[in-house]
Amino acid sequence: MLTNYEKELIAEIWERMTPVAEDIGSEALLRMFTTFPGTKTYFSHLDISPRSPHLLDHGKKIVLAIAEGSKDISQLAVHLAPLQILHAYQLRIDPTNFKLFSHCVLVTLACHMGEDFTAVAHAAMDKYLSAFAAVLAEKYR
Repeated sequence: MLTNYEKELIAEIWERMTPVAEDIGSEALLRMFTTFPGTKTYFSHLDISPRSPHLLDHGKKIVLAIAEGSKDISQLAVHLAPLQILHAYQLRIDPTNFKLFSHCVLVTLACHMGEDFTAVAHAAMDKYLSAFAAVLAEKYR
């Protein structure tokens, strides 16, 4: 359960990161592909090399969805409903990948934010990204 302070902190972080959404998203995806090579199978039709247009575009889309969800976390399931259906029924992404990607986002945020990524910010973001991943995985049940 996120406190009001954590919700505000998460929204503030994503507002700050939105201008660099391409960088955050593509770097997190690249981390995931490098650390967990099996996740690449869903992207075999795209150029996923560092800074490729496909990687930058998809990374930006993901980060903007995460940032948008952070504006009203209580409505996360409503906000993510179209993405739930897309990932579960059309793309058939293994829901474990959402957790793996969440971890990579945390590492990427820590790299980009430096000292501003405090222990409190880390814990709050971990809770939020876990909730985000759980909501995306709901349609798999």
